[in-house]
Amino acid sequence: MNDRLQRRVETLLAEADIAIGGGRAQDLVVHDPHFYARVLAQGSLGLGESYMDGWWDAVELDVFLYKVMTARLDERVHGLGEIADALRARLTNPQAGQRSYEVGRRHYDLGNDLYAAMLGKRLVYSCGYWAQSLDLDAAQEAKLDLICRKLRLRPGQRVLDIGCGWGEALKFAAERYGVEGVGVTISSEQAEYARALCAGLPIEIRLQDYRELDERFDAIFSVGMFEHVGDKNYRRYFEVAQRALAPDGLFLLHTIGTNVTRHHTDPWIARYIFPNSMLPSPQQITHAIEGLFVMEDWHNFGTDYDLTLQAWRHNIESRWQGLDARYDERFRRMWRFYLAGSMATFRSRHSQLWQLVLSPRGVPGGYRAPR
Repeated sequence: MNDRLQRRVETLLAEADIAIGGGRAQDLVVHDPHFYARVLAQGSLGLGESYMDGWWDAVELDVFLYKVMTARLDERVHGLGEIADALRARLTNPQAGQRSYEVGRRHYDLGNDLYAAMLGKRLVYSCGYWAQSLDLDAAQEAKLDLICRKLRLRPGQRVLDIGCGWGEALKFAAERYGVEGVGVTISSEQAEYARALCAGLPIEIRLQDYRELDERFDAIFSVGMFEHVGDKNYRRYFEVAQRALAPDGLFLLHTIGTNVTRHHTDPWIARYIFPNSMLPSPQQITHAIEGLFVMEDWHNFGTDYDLTLQAWRHNIESRWQGLDARYDERFRRMWRFYLAGSMATFRSRHSQLWQLVLSPRGVPGGYRAPR
C-alpha cells in the first residue's frame, strides 16, 4: 500500500519537475513514509502539518511550493477537511459578531516581539513598494508615502485607518502630512502598541469593530485588513466606508486578492495562520462597490510581496535564537511554511496585491494616480 501511495506522489511531483531525494532547489527529502498517505488524504492541510511535524523537508521550501503551485498540484489534491471548510463557509458567516475578533486573538496577538523581529524598522505587516527601493525599510516607507499621495492628504484633514495594525501608517501620515486620525483594530496587542507609538500625535486608537463606526472623515485607508472581512460582509464593509467618508473624500483599499472567486481559504492557513480569512476576487470587489463608489484607480504590484516576504524571512531566521521559548521548533516550522507558501503564491501569480482608490461621486476633472 505504502509503495503504491509513494509512486502516486512521485508521479504527481514529477509533473512539477520535483524529485524525492534529489539535490535541486525544488526537490523533496522525506523522513517519514507516512507522509505519502497523509498528503494524498488531506491535501494542503496534510502537506503543511506533516512539514510542521518534521516528516519532510525541501532543499529550498519556497521553490518547492512555487513548483507545486505553478503545476497546479494544489488544485488537484484535496482532503475531506477542505470540503468541510467550504461547506461551513457557505452555511455560516465566520467573520460576524465575536468571530471577527478571532484572528486578532490567534494571529496578531501572538506577541509584538515576534513581529518586531520580523517586520523591520517599522511594524508594517503588509506589502512594501519596491519600485525604487533597495531594502525592506525603504520599501515600507515608500508604500506609506504612496498611500498618502494617492489620498492627496493635506494638513488639518481627519483620516480613518480601518484595521490600523501597530499604528505606523497613521503615525507616518500625521508626521509627514499634518493630518489627525482615528485607527480601529481588533487586536488588543496592536492597540496597546499603537497608542504608545502615536503618543503626542493627534491620533486616537480604538479597539473596535469597523462596523461600529458612525462618523465622518476626510479620507480613509485600509491596509491588509480586507482579507479578514469575508465575502458575506463585503457590501456592508463598503457601506460603512461610504457612510464614514466625506462626499469629496477618497478611500484607499490595500488588499491581497486572488484571480478566481472563492468562498473559503486554504485549510492550513485557516487553521494555523489566519482563521476566518478570505481573499477577494476582482468580481467580488466590483460587485460589492457597485452603486457606492466610483473606481478611480486599481494598482497591482503583487510581485513586490515576494520581495517583502523574503526580507521578513531573512529577518526572522536571523533572530529566532533571541525570541521567547514559546516559539518552539514546531512553531518555527509552521512560520517557515507560512512565509514560504506566501512567497510561492505571489511568485506564481496565484495571488495579487491591489491598491484601489475609490471616491463616492467621482473626482471632478478626473483622478491621476501617483506611482
